Amino acid sequence: MQLSPLSNAIKRTCDILKVGASMQVLDYEQRFASLRNFYENLLANLVKMGFDTREAYETALEFFGSSSVRFAGIDGTMYSRPLFDLVVFFGGAYASTGTITFHEEKPPTVKYDERTAKHGAGISSVVPIYVNEIPDVDQTFFEVSQPDEVSLGKPLTEESIINNATVANWIMTFAEYYLAYRLAADVEQNFRIIILDRSLSIERASLLYDTSKRALWEAKCNILGFEVDGEPIDINELTIARHFVCNQRLGLPPPRADYLRYAIVDLLRRKGALTRKQILAEFDIKDEKRAKRVERALRKLAEKGILTEKGEVYALNQKFAKTWERIKKLVITIGDRFFFSENPETSNLMKIVKGGKEHWLTTLDIAFLTLFTLHMLMEECWRRHILLIGVTKDTAARDFKRQLIPIMCNNDLLKANISQEALEKLPNTDRMILQSASILNADKLVPPWSLIEYDSAFRTMVLDKQKRKGYVAGAIKNKIGLEKVFLKTYVQLSQAKTDPMLRSNVLLVDRLVYPEYDYKPETIVEFWNELSDGTKEPVEVILFVDKNVPNRLQSLTMSVLVAMAPSNIPEAFGHNTPLFIADKIAKWNYSQFKRVVDTTAEWILNNHKLRRFIFYMSTFRERRTAIEAARREQI
Repeated sequence: MQLSPLSNAIKRTCDILKVGASMQVLDYEQRFASLRNFYENLLANLVKMGFDTREAYETALEFFGSSSVRFAGIDGTMYSRPLFDLVVFFGGAYASTGTITFHEEKPPTVKYDERTAKHGAGISSVVPIYVNEIPDVDQTFFEVSQPDEVSLGKPLTEESIINNATVANWIMTFAEYYLAYRLAADVEQNFRIIILDRSLSIERASLLYDTSKRALWEAKCNILGFEVDGEPIDINELTIARHFVCNQRLGLPPPRADYLRYAIVDLLRRKGALTRKQILAEFDIKDEKRAKRVERALRKLAEKGILTEKGEVYALNQKFAKTWERIKKLVITIGDRFFFSENPETSNLMKIVKGGKEHWLTTLDIAFLTLFTLHMLMEECWRRHILLIGVTKDTAARDFKRQLIPIMCNNDLLKANISQEALEKLPNTDRMILQSASILNADKLVPPWSLIEYDSAFRTMVLDKQKRKGYVAGAIKNKIGLEKVFLKTYVQLSQAKTDPMLRSNVLLVDRLVYPEYDYKPETIVEFWNELSDGTKEPVEVILFVDKNVPNRLQSLTMSVLVAMAPSNIPEAFGHNTPLFIADKIAKWNYSQFKRVVDTTAEWILNNHKLRRFIFYMSTFRERRTAIEAARREQI
């Protein structure tokens, strides 16, 4: 085969790109055409507009106990840079704070704290790690089949290690949740609204996945064995804390599927010793197959030493009665040291002392700590009635189109009927569907508007294989995520005064569920999930089936978001001002830290004591870049 000249190769590439792009444009034209009647056929009954300021005022008085409350918007930043044979990782989180006041006859007013950049809340940490040690710290390079060894299936060149390292991202993620928790727990500052630039439900699911590979725990998890109150954290405590989302009023954790074990642990923690029959009565389980599952779970928990069994009476091992308190101490001990300590006891902030020796905190450890911090934040928000909101700017979520609508249609929960074929013709993502529908129905769909709120568990649910009414299945291996924890929706907050067609982007918003407002007979929908052994278990989810179902917290949340949507900042049009300000603070800190690192590198390069070694310390690429830059300089 004769190779083509370079010019022909470029022409061929251009032609292929043009054809591919043209096909994509044509495909989207066809998808947009299918949206013409989508609002009338479906969305008209699922979109809420015209939020009542008086209702928001009354709800704020009831929920917060005051018409004027403190708020914080939190965003993070990260940076990494090779410095000779080191890589410097930096991550931090910063808060924009202020006060929002609700009124009876007009929308809420927002006042932002002055000089936030200097006096606002913020935490950060910097960690230098030798390049060759990164694969021991970063779970990107861990091999599940050989947990004690680095994966040999991945290229371990310096460039690939530096490019694929996720240490900075993990530091930033931990910082954001830890800062949110510290603000929520600060009774003196009394923050009652916390807004994160993340999807809370998706983040929790991701953290559960990142900590799910039990084969790695003993080999790569160094918080295992770390002493709290003189006693080491063991594997059972990590297991319990991973799913420690307990809210008795919401029935969490539910006695079904993988959550059954944690429901039993929580029940015995609260009630003390119980017989098998008493446990079944507490869970209202009468079905024989479900009862056998409870029996198996009790046996396994006893085998692991989590429960004790005496004469058919089960009790929680006293060692684990205070597990959650110990885990919270673990998080605060490491978190405070990681983000606040000025004189750490170890040679690196990402090292802890265990058994008299220094050990790296791996990214698996940080994933555990971040998950535990999120659970601590949720617990604090439930306890103190703090409104916890997650706002996501750009999302590729598709569960509204692919899961919620088909399940609602199959179970006669929609007034309209839409076929699967019609759904497939719509744009690929929920955001694009709603964004396009808003523009095509500009006279009917007027911002600010919000979709109905629905349980985030719908992300993990699909139609039953036989499409039976009242039945659902888990999207992956028939596993359904934890229900009644987060409610999800999509919102559009702004439109231009001069051109109604000019509208802000649709945002994904999810918030914490609050039982007093969200867990009511008119918002509960029960499905059945059939397991592989034929057991049928109930799955109780929260769903505001149409716009006419009262939802006071959604009205309160929308009033907050609309009041905080800037009209005078073009680049933040229709977004969230506290998050925009927090992002600016984060970027300022990023630039300052980058300058410090770059200056340090220049100081080392120009240090006469190191002049003899600089040539060997720098990599080939660094030398080449420096020489090429010198050649390009004009004399």
